[in-house]
Amino acid sequence: MGKIRKMQRRKTNPRLISLIDLLLSESAKNNARIWKVVAEMLASRRKSWAEVSLNKIERYAKDGETVVVPGKVLGGEIKKKVKVAAFSFSESAKNKILEAGGECIKIEDLVKMNPKGSGVRILV
Repeated sequence: MGKIRKMQRRKTNPRLISLIDLLLSESAKNNARIWKVVAEMLASRRKSWAEVSLNKIERYAKDGETVVVPGKVLGGEIKKKVKVAAFSFSESAKNKILEAGGECIKIEDLVKMNPKGSGVRILV
């Protein structure tokens, strides 16, 4: 049994388990390594998940870009119009992304919209 599958058995969050399954499935089907990398990050211990502030997104993302955060997006300042996919968002982060003209979506939705993962940047 693979490393990710063993980690999945320890998880009790049904949304997380189905997300990891979706990421692995789409990665294999579309030869999209990005989704496998995101699945591996989400399969790790929750304590080691990414917590990315809006300041970091503002610094590293380009205007109009799509970023994925394998963890939680936290508050800060953002002026760029970016599409952000994450496992979860703080209320502050969600409001500020929307105020800047961006979008907040679940990782599952991003995978369905962009199964090949092209043009998506991972931020941790």
